[in-house]
Amino acid sequence: MAGRLRRWADEITRDVYAIYLARRDPRVPWYAKALAVCVAAYAVSPIDLIPDFIPVLGYLDELVLLPLGILLVVRMIPVEVMAEHRARAATALERPAGKAAAAVIVAIWAVLAAVAAWAILCWSKPSG
Repeated sequence: MAGRLRRWADEITRDVYAIYLARRDPRVPWYAKALAVCVAAYAVSPIDLIPDFIPVLGYLDELVLLPLGILLVVRMIPVEVMAEHRARAATALERPAGKAAAAVIVAIWAVLAAVAAWAILCWSKPSG
C-alpha cells in the first residue's frame, strides 16, 4: 500500500508540473489556463486555506481540494497536449532540484519577518 501511495503522490507531483507547463501552451483553452495557474500556485504555495496545525482539517485541502483541482484542470486540457506536458514534466522531475529557488523563498520570508519586526518595534514605542 505504501508503494501505491508513493506512486500516486509522484503522479500528482508530475501532473502539477505538467499543468504549470501547459499554462503557456496555445492549444490549451484560456479557462483551463486560468484554473491551471490557480491550482499550480496553490500546490506550491506555503499558505493553505486551512492551516496544517489544525488537527485532521489542516490536511483536508491537500488530500481533497488539490487532487480535485488537478483532476478538473487535466480534464479541461486536450488529451494529447496533457500527454506531451506530462512527458516533459517527468523528464524535468528526474533532475535534481535546484537550491536557488529555496534560497529565494527563504530570503523573501526573512525580509518579511524583518519588516514585521521593525513595524512592531516602531509601533510599540511610546509617543511623547
